[in-house]
Amino acid sequence: MPYRAPLADFAFLLDVVGFEKVAATARFADASPETVTAILAEAGKLCETTLAPLNRAGDKTPARLENGVVRTSPGFAEGYRAIAEGGWIGMAASPEFGGMGLPMSVATCVNDMMGSACLALQLNPLMTQGQIEALEHHASDALKALYIPKLVSGAWCGTMNLTEPQAGSDVGAVRTRAEDRGDGTYAITGQKIYITWADNDFSGNVCHLVLARLPDGPEGTKGISLFMVPKLIPDADGNLGARNDLKVVSLEHKLGLHGSPTAVMQYDGAQGWLVGKKHNGMAAMFTMMNNARLGVGMQGVAVAEAAFQQALAYAMERKQGKTPLGSGAIIDHADVRRMLAQMKAEVFSARAIGLACAVAIDMGRATGAAEWLARAALLTPIAKAYGTDVGCEVAHLGVQVHGGMGFIEDTGAAQFARDVRVTAIYEGTNGIQAMDLVGRKMMDQGEAAYRLCDEVQAAAEAARAVHPDLAGAVWTAAEGLREATEALVAMPMQDRFAGAVPYLRAFARVLGGHFHLTSAVRDPARLALAQFAIKRLLPEYTALLAQVREGSAGLYALTPEALIA
Repeated sequence: MPYRAPLADFAFLLDVVGFEKVAATARFADASPETVTAILAEAGKLCETTLAPLNRAGDKTPARLENGVVRTSPGFAEGYRAIAEGGWIGMAASPEFGGMGLPMSVATCVNDMMGSACLALQLNPLMTQGQIEALEHHASDALKALYIPKLVSGAWCGTMNLTEPQAGSDVGAVRTRAEDRGDGTYAITGQKIYITWADNDFSGNVCHLVLARLPDGPEGTKGISLFMVPKLIPDADGNLGARNDLKVVSLEHKLGLHGSPTAVMQYDGAQGWLVGKKHNGMAAMFTMMNNARLGVGMQGVAVAEAAFQQALAYAMERKQGKTPLGSGAIIDHADVRRMLAQMKAEVFSARAIGLACAVAIDMGRATGAAEWLARAALLTPIAKAYGTDVGCEVAHLGVQVHGGMGFIEDTGAAQFARDVRVTAIYEGTNGIQAMDLVGRKMMDQGEAAYRLCDEVQAAAEAARAVHPDLAGAVWTAAEGLREATEALVAMPMQDRFAGAVPYLRAFARVLGGHFHLTSAVRDPARLALAQFAIKRLLPEYTALLAQVREGSAGLYALTPEALIA
């Protein structure tokens, strides 16, 4: 079925997660409800009419490497131009460099729709958006003036180059070298792998942010620097000159996302410019990665939305056997109804968490308040991991709803499952997100988590008069999360890590229950979905938090020998 932009859901959820606070700030005062509605409607139209028809073409006709140039899937060049000409790449970028200066909350909604329409193409502007933010925060004025306007306009594209064959999650093992040329530039030598959209045939230049180590850089992450290394070397006015000493060696053959080229890159003394301070590359790169982590979390939500829409349409049309309501459509079978309800409820929860994270980012930028910055940091790994887990789970439920036809590629249901799978892996695996949550994000001894628990319980108390059973369940779940957090922060780090994944999932379950309860209070039409989420999904938190308390001893008792036996 054709993709339909869920504009009503965005409008409702922005209200649920408190977007009005963002619009009330001086920085984002122009983001009135009328303006946001108009922006999302225009983006929705682009996604429905221009981008969604490209999704199958990208899967069936993958990007290919031809004479050293990446040739993109049919229609992708035209789709990219539509995105660029609409100004969608620079939505959240500073107006100083030609951006719209929109809140991250609004940009997140637009990226959500683009990801539903054609995830393989949406990855390209997402990478560029992350690079823009990294440059805004860390680059010299000269680099900002040269690169950001070109990136914002879409004339040039951006990538990030972290991973090497021996340095995946352990970024500190990077071996790519940088040598000072003595003229303000550096020679970059080494190989990078898994580079998303490393090249294309529709933008004037491709700008690579590359992690490399200077000769005096200490071992580990503290010795890594970040460099801008363009495919074509521009002069001070942005006119493109000679080809740099870099190339795409090969493209990976992947499970999914066939329209998005993933490359092995070789740098042979390529000319680069330092971004930020020497040996401080990880700080700059994390700016880009944190932007991308929320974006990737919403990619999971985006694919889940598309998979749900297709499964729902199929279930309403497919006739099979006698049904309780007499229609004959499989949507009336209890188990199919259960799967569709779970898909819808999970999409709602994950989208709400992602938008709540975006609101916290916007409030942190607009006010500089420590509490908002801490909330944004806490919610980022939850939004990324839960959003992509939901993407994988909902896409697989979509295949199941289709039955045998889901296993047939012609329906497109399997493509959703294949395309979304990598989102739980790239930009930091979901296990690493969970470890970040219980480690770095708990350096405040759980204070940011406790503040969220307080808000969830306050909202539940307010809802008791309307929906006492649902409110009681959410309040109790938040109290269980609070107690588990208290136990967690008292544990040695290894014990925390052992329960990190179930802890993150339990946290997401509680937040999801909270947002469903809030939605039911505000709109009675959403009560049935809230009841499903709170009565059937939320109770999982009990088993999840029980795992958190187990520590690591039981895991390490399972030695390799015990696992082999």
